[in-house]
Amino acid sequence: MNKSNNLYRDILTGIFFTTGVFGFMSGEFILSTMLFGAATISSNLDFSGSFKA
Repeated sequence: MNKSNNLYRDILTGIFFTTGVFGFMSGEFILSTMLFGAATISSNLDFSGSFKA
């Protein structure tokens, strides 16, 4: 696995999660649900480029 790719994925996941928590605390439940979903998807996707068409 590529270390820089994992770093970018971890940063993106952290931003989505942190923004989702702040959205949840401010009462924006639909936005926070979408951000939590985006954090889940971005943490589970494999961006290593192993898929070959």
